Amino acid sequence: MTVRIGIITFPGSLDDRDAQRAVRIAGAEPVALWHGSHDLEGVDALVLPGGFSYGDYLRSGAIAALSPIMAEVKDAAAKGMPVLGICNGFQMLVEAHLLPGGLIRNDHQHFVRRDQKLTVENNDTAWTNVFSRGQQIVIPMKNGEGGYIADDTTLDRLEGEGLVAFRYAGVNPNGSLRDIAGLTNEAGNVVGLMPHPEHATEPGFGPDTAVAMRSGVDGLGFFQSAINAVVRVAA
Repeated sequence: MTVRIGIITFPGSLDDRDAQRAVRIAGAEPVALWHGSHDLEGVDALVLPGGFSYGDYLRSGAIAALSPIMAEVKDAAAKGMPVLGICNGFQMLVEAHLLPGGLIRNDHQHFVRRDQKLTVENNDTAWTNVFSRGQQIVIPMKNGEGGYIADDTTLDRLEGEGLVAFRYAGVNPNGSLRDIAGLTNEAGNVVGLMPHPEHATEPGFGPDTAVAMRSGVDGLGFFQSAINAVVRVAA
């Protein structure tokens, strides 16, 4: 079967085309979707891409979370469709209450861009099933408001229920509580993270490492995982 993954463009999206390319490289068909539409065009999974939707006015992701298409995103997520929020997309997911907590200005008050090591904490989701638990991957990140926050009760619940999908390894680049880099919902179909897996899908174009960018394709696993999840359900 051909898996169709929709990538939603919002005013101010920057990485929607990169996400489309990543989906294509992974072996699925990318479908461009528009924030003002109520039609998901029969896609099997969804990506909310990075960028600065609506200029990050009010709060990052807050206005985009109220876009017309988000009503369909919420409904699809509730029915089990795989949904990935990347950076600004992660901010949208928390603003839409599809994931708990919030994201605030980096603790050092500067925009950060770096090749970031992550530890995979949960590999039992629609977007992480090709990884191993405890595996370290390198994913580019670029954000100014990536500090994850939540109250202690929520943080304890996330830890206790295994809902932390990724944790920063080596260095915490933005002051996120408990080094949280990404989350999953209870059903495992909705995942959000600050780093950008769509920028690590082609040899020679991903993070520059001591092994000549061999780890530059770590992001491909996200999209391959989604394909696996869709095919399993269809079978």
